Amino acid sequence: MVDQQATASGGGLSGSGNAGLFTGILLCFGSMSSIQFGSAFSATAIHAFGPSTTTFLRLVMAAVILALIVRPPMRSYSREQWKSAALLGATMAAMTLCFFAAIARIPLGLAVAIEFLGPLAVATWSLGKGWRLVWPVAAFIGVVLLSHDGAGWVGDPVGMLFAVGAGIGWGTYIILMKKTGAVFKGLEGLSMSLLFAAIAAAPFGLPRVGEALNPEGLGMMLGLAILVPLFPYALEMIALRRMPMSAFGILMSLEPALGALAGFLVLSQPMTPLQMLGTALVVAASAGVTSSGNGEGEGKTA
Repeated sequence: MVDQQATASGGGLSGSGNAGLFTGILLCFGSMSSIQFGSAFSATAIHAFGPSTTTFLRLVMAAVILALIVRPPMRSYSREQWKSAALLGATMAAMTLCFFAAIARIPLGLAVAIEFLGPLAVATWSLGKGWRLVWPVAAFIGVVLLSHDGAGWVGDPVGMLFAVGAGIGWGTYIILMKKTGAVFKGLEGLSMSLLFAAIAAAPFGLPRVGEALNPEGLGMMLGLAILVPLFPYALEMIALRRMPMSAFGILMSLEPALGALAGFLVLSQPMTPLQMLGTALVVAASAGVTSSGNGEGEGKTA
């Protein structure tokens, strides 16, 4: 536990620290791919059962699966641990409810681009002042370009508002995930947080849950629960123990690019040259700020 917290503190990145950072980057890429393609594959379930019920059942199944694997010793947890898990769980529920409501109304790439403003704010705060702020600015410009299809802004206002809500949740999630990972062993924090997330999402998802209680619906939800949130959340919690929060936050800036790619490949949502330029800017900003953080050899942590 002490070693894990020391790794998460984002200290020197030489030697074994460089290896930890590289592993964290790979874990982030795995998480982002799972989230974006899982979200794209969720379109069928969202259309059939609604975004709230889809979110609720995914969280329930993910919570049950991980609890059976981890078997968290609930009676031994302190008040601080319960509080951390509850806050992270509520944030997970709000973030996923808003995001699925957004992609039910607007293209996946646009939803992710708007949602990205949350981690962008976290990355900007973590980097501090100076020339390094050019990278978040470049990423923001890229997000704006991704939000435009060449003829006009894409999506309806309600969907965009849900995406903004998801972005606020995402920025909060990054901070709380780091804190929760530091006070729990292994994946116990994630297991407890998912239980709280399922409880928080219940009032929104229960009204239509009966529509999904059939072999086809439950099988679909089980697959989605593994893709989003179980697999990516586990990867992110492990990644945050191996890299500074600033590097994590900006690496997640690749989400709009992966979201646009998943939307194109799975949902046949095309990308214009303008949106491709936006993707290139986001990728460049991610690479630039990661290099800056690695050169400094340190980063702020929550």
